[in-house]
Amino acid sequence: MESLAQRAALLRESLHKSQQATDAVVSILGSFDSRLSALDSAMRPIQVRTHAVRTAHENIDRTLRSADVILTQFDRTRENLQGFLDAVDRLRSIERFFSSNRSYRSSDGVLNHVNSLLSKALVKMEGEFQNQLSQRSKPMEPDRLFDCLPSTLRPSSESQPEGGKNPSSENQQSPEAAVYSPPALIEPKFVPLLSKLAQQLVQAGCQQQCSEIYSEARASALESSLKNLGVEKLSKDEVQKMPWEILESKIGNWIHFMRIAVKLLFAGERQLCDQVFECSQSLRDKCFAAITKNSLATLLSFGEAIAMSKRSPEKLFVLLDMYEIMCELQTEIDTIFVGESCSQMRDSALSLTKCLAQTAQKTFSDFEEAVEKDATKNIHTDGTVHPLTSYVINYVKFLFDYQSTLKQLFQEFKKEDGTGSELAAVTMKIMQALQNNLDAKAKQYKDPALMHIFLMNNIHYIVKSVRRSEAKDLLGDDWIQRHRRIVQQNANQYRRIAWSKVLQCLSGQGLTSSGGSGQVGSEGGNSSGASRAAVKERFRSFNVLFEEIYQKQCSWSVPDTELRESLRLAVAEILLPAYRSFIKRFGPLIENSKAPGKYIKHTPEQLELLLGNLFEGKQERA
Repeated sequence: MESLAQRAALLRESLHKSQQATDAVVSILGSFDSRLSALDSAMRPIQVRTHAVRTAHENIDRTLRSADVILTQFDRTRENLQGFLDAVDRLRSIERFFSSNRSYRSSDGVLNHVNSLLSKALVKMEGEFQNQLSQRSKPMEPDRLFDCLPSTLRPSSESQPEGGKNPSSENQQSPEAAVYSPPALIEPKFVPLLSKLAQQLVQAGCQQQCSEIYSEARASALESSLKNLGVEKLSKDEVQKMPWEILESKIGNWIHFMRIAVKLLFAGERQLCDQVFECSQSLRDKCFAAITKNSLATLLSFGEAIAMSKRSPEKLFVLLDMYEIMCELQTEIDTIFVGESCSQMRDSALSLTKCLAQTAQKTFSDFEEAVEKDATKNIHTDGTVHPLTSYVINYVKFLFDYQSTLKQLFQEFKKEDGTGSELAAVTMKIMQALQNNLDAKAKQYKDPALMHIFLMNNIHYIVKSVRRSEAKDLLGDDWIQRHRRIVQQNANQYRRIAWSKVLQCLSGQGLTSSGGSGQVGSEGGNSSGASRAAVKERFRSFNVLFEEIYQKQCSWSVPDTELRESLRLAVAEILLPAYRSFIKRFGPLIENSKAPGKYIKHTPEQLELLLGNLFEGKQERA
């Protein structure tokens, strides 16, 4: 029993030790498991990163192979431009990634490969940019441009476009109200691709090549569009040697061309530049300046040649037309030709506007001087309105079609008394110059009566023309009334000078005496003591003088019907009462003598009818 107890004790001790060993092993195994778990946790990110890198390299390899294939296919077929550009975008993304992560073992190799592909792509993009622009940049046909104009400015199918004053267009719709629709110079669907190509070239640092390719293609199309329209490249010498009739027509066309160029073609080029080079403001302005420089210079050169040519009165109106269109376009030129690259072009346009204004102002002064110094000797023998008068008045009336332009030209200012303007002052000077010249021309008439008829006709023509025109408001009522008095003064002077001798024949002075044979008493209104011989002589003198005046003044002309009738009436008012009185007083002496009709040739009624033939510009006999 004791031995069994000892063995049992040893067994318990052995089991206890075994349990302790087991617990120790379990503890060790548990600790090892925990370490393995920690190690696994530590290794997992490395495994994930390694997998990601491996996957990335696989994707990059596939992208590079794919991009290489796309670039090669595009080179052969020139199709799928969008796919080509997408491949370039992916290559740029890879290039940016590895440039920022140079620690990767293969980064240098990838970058070399990517840059090699991008270099190839760049050459292809330059070629494609040039190819696309060459295919899409076609000149605009004139009819397409005319369709973009407001309907009132479109030329008729029967005639070439003319600028200048066009009553059917300008008066119906002001330039400010007119709506212009710049044409699409390149089909809109192709513009985004051109923009993308330009962006890629700019990003690759090829701004200069990109600018040159674009500018060359668009400048050629623009110049061809203007040539098709009729714009000619003329030297200033060629312009200044042209006959006026041809030049006047070309100036009208130039005005039309300027509108189309600025409002349609240049505006369209600016819009297209802004769309294609959305990525670079400086490149937009630089390309636009390069495209339009020669075309604008061609147009402005013609205007400068006109402004610098020899001044003459007939050129004033075309100068005003040209000045008007430049003022109309100036704001748009400043807006379209924006930026430092276009500063010289803006300055050139403004310089032409100022040059036209200066030339027009000098032409005004020349005209005033020419009117006063006009030395034409060919006055009309009938005293009618002189051609210079009608020329000057028509000239001034035409000027008032340009009132707003002239006010701008003269930078209208009010006088100190608050009345008048520079235009009014210039107009008055021209009128005064004309009057001075007419006074000088009137002195060429040897007959003083005809001299006053001439002055009366011409001043009346001036006053009547002014009253019927816009000049009335500018010159004012005082001016009109003052010149109407001048007309009346000349009419009175004519009547006094022309008819004074005739009226002296009808005077009783010197015909009566205190007595004598052959005398008639004073009863019944008859003269007392009048000599029959003296009365006969008076009638004879009257007949001779009247016949002479009648023949002469029937050939004189008073072209205005109202003035002519008024003058005849004025003559009748002094002549007929005197004639009636003379016949009533001294007629019986003649009627009782032999052949009374030899002396009393006309009754007062017949005389009145004869006066109705005066101033018709015809030869008549009494």
